[in-house]
Amino acid sequence: MMNIPMVDLKTQYHNVKEEIDKAILDVVENTTFINGPAVKEFQTALETYMGVKHVINCANGTDALQIAMMALDLQPGDEVITTSFTFVATVEVIALLQLIPVLVDALPGTYNIDPVALEKAITPKTKAIVPVHLFGQCADMEAIMDIARRHNLRVIEDNCQAIGAYYTFSDGTRKQAGTMGDIGTTSFFPSKNLGCYGDGGAMFTNDDILAEKLRMISNHGMKVRYYHDSIGVNSRLDTIQAAVLKVKLPHLDTYIANRQRAAAYYDNAFGNHPKLTIPARDPKSTHVFHQYTMVLNGVDRADLQAKLQEKGISSMVYYPVPMHMQKAYADVRYQEGDFPVTEALSRAVMSLPMHTELTEEQLAYVVGGVLEVLS
Repeated sequence: MMNIPMVDLKTQYHNVKEEIDKAILDVVENTTFINGPAVKEFQTALETYMGVKHVINCANGTDALQIAMMALDLQPGDEVITTSFTFVATVEVIALLQLIPVLVDALPGTYNIDPVALEKAITPKTKAIVPVHLFGQCADMEAIMDIARRHNLRVIEDNCQAIGAYYTFSDGTRKQAGTMGDIGTTSFFPSKNLGCYGDGGAMFTNDDILAEKLRMISNHGMKVRYYHDSIGVNSRLDTIQAAVLKVKLPHLDTYIANRQRAAAYYDNAFGNHPKLTIPARDPKSTHVFHQYTMVLNGVDRADLQAKLQEKGISSMVYYPVPMHMQKAYADVRYQEGDFPVTEALSRAVMSLPMHTELTEEQLAYVVGGVLEVLS
């Protein structure tokens, strides 16, 4: 019996071990643990990779979202629209800043925010939109940016799962996920497509003024040491994490290609199965497959997961409870049944192992196990 984890960080590490070990030891030897040279070097390299003017590093993806909202001068009571089918951090920071989260439904195929539902949710209090590029595929940014322009709204991209994905607009313009809105945000959590060995995050913008505000807010609200021009936070990427990311960034396109290869294998195996619906692809976006998430049709999900686990095959559910049904975000505006697509997805989605090191033998074992249980 094989053991197939959702993520295999150990094998990935061993494939770049020499580079990683040297990078970490260099930081330790130089004792430049905070704001060492690797931080700026990684920032510059990521700006080049993403084709964006400014990358501002921070401590994690949640901080990135919070700092972005602070930089846009959103005020308590302002409404921010996002999807109910997302990880909690997207909504958490809106509530934390005493803004009002306005939740909308997802699309059934790509699982991303529904632009039609988004526009219907706009009120005079709406100030911003947070599209989430879920599982590695861009939301419909052409429609979202058009809505934002017509309603004078700011756009913060939650790009914590889709770094390296590209979106092509109808005029042929091609941009990376995280570089289309006013500010993009990402996470470098270890399991991400570009992950460090702890926590880390970043913000992206092409706006010089916003970039200065993002840097200032993330550094206690100061541009000049001990002179605080605004209320800020302490959120920085430490040098060891930057050194790890600097080593891994040149491998990101290979990591993405490996994930896409694994996804194609799953597609070929499950594409015509009556009990499985494979993830849809938006032709305007590439998909970098942070997760490979299917919809189960008439299948007992818990039973399937238990039987797969008996075979050593991991699986996960992202996300079992929509945001509008979470106790922490209970709101009289939302009731069960209000977002039928999101609620159906939460009941039926299941993610299979997806990482950069999956071999064809492992993929065959996962596929065989799923098909056997479903037979």
